[in-house]
Amino acid sequence: MSFRKVNIVILVLAVVLFLLVLHHNFLSLSSLLRNEVSDSGILGLQPIDFVPNAPQHAVDGREEEIPVVIAASEDRLGGAIAAINSIQHNTHSNVIFHIVTLNSTADHLRSWLNSGSLKSIRYKIVNFDTKLLEGKVKEDPDQGESMKPLTFARFYLPILVPSAKKAIYMDDDVIVQGDILALYNTPLKPGHAAAFSEDCDSTSAKVVIRGAGNQYNYIGYLDYKKERIRKLSMKASTCSFNPGVFVANLTEWKRQNITNQLEKWMKLNVEEGLYSRTLAGSITTPPLLIVFYQQHSTIDPMWNVRHLGSSAGKRYSPQFVKAAKLLHWNGHFKPWGRTASYTDVWEKWYIPDPTGKFNLIRRHSEISNIK
Repeated sequence: MSFRKVNIVILVLAVVLFLLVLHHNFLSLSSLLRNEVSDSGILGLQPIDFVPNAPQHAVDGREEEIPVVIAASEDRLGGAIAAINSIQHNTHSNVIFHIVTLNSTADHLRSWLNSGSLKSIRYKIVNFDTKLLEGKVKEDPDQGESMKPLTFARFYLPILVPSAKKAIYMDDDVIVQGDILALYNTPLKPGHAAAFSEDCDSTSAKVVIRGAGNQYNYIGYLDYKKERIRKLSMKASTCSFNPGVFVANLTEWKRQNITNQLEKWMKLNVEEGLYSRTLAGSITTPPLLIVFYQQHSTIDPMWNVRHLGSSAGKRYSPQFVKAAKLLHWNGHFKPWGRTASYTDVWEKWYIPDPTGKFNLIRRHSEISNIK
């Protein structure tokens, strides 16, 4: 009888031990699966904080969340602030801003966001680890953007907004005058991971760039003398597109491994120099042109009225500027600088820096904040 009890006890202990091992393995598997879809650590994109407070109209659970990704570098922080302010004040939609920056800028950005009329916005600050770009970007003094890591944040959208199926990316040198919901609702064709505004659209005059000719087609961005480029069989006359504002289908982006494709061409450019040497635009544009060749949808041209920063003069009528849904100061003349066009339109949305670190540069005055 005693022997039988011992056997029962041993059997019970064995069952308990088996269940404990099974439970441990299940937890390990769950942890592994979580790590597989986690963006933190693996790709160097670390969420810093999230501010959930929002206006009453934006917390309705039935309302779809609109993720807007924008990069915010220290020397252009006022631009990002003005862009965010213009978006927030022209919509009743549930917008959440994913603001990508460097660790050294986070505190400055946070203090600005927590002041004045921006207190009501919902945002997440994400730190961009520059180690992510090692081996993918070669520093070139003639191409300033190679020194600015945040310009490549747009390549990593599914990591920045891992739970979203769709997102908007926009540069910091824009002002939004329409309801961002309309841009978010841009229809994308089946199989397309993004929608851009083409450089040949009716609202964008062909821009003559010194030394580069007309910068509105593929040959302006890619070196067609290189065999690797020629083997792609892309027509050099194909209309290019502007990647400063676009809508992304993140489900399709992940399915096609768009980020990996972009990184591939970044590495190849470092090794072989595939971009045009007359390139006067963004070095982020060439890999996007390759990956999205004849595989992208288009946004309404009024949602990227650009070239406002390509010269100090005014190229559009006041009526057209007022009608534009989004104004884009791409080019050398930024609206926070001394010689920019349409600064009065931009300043309407600018909020002075409470820390005093960021100052507008204006003619006929000392460097000062707009009061």
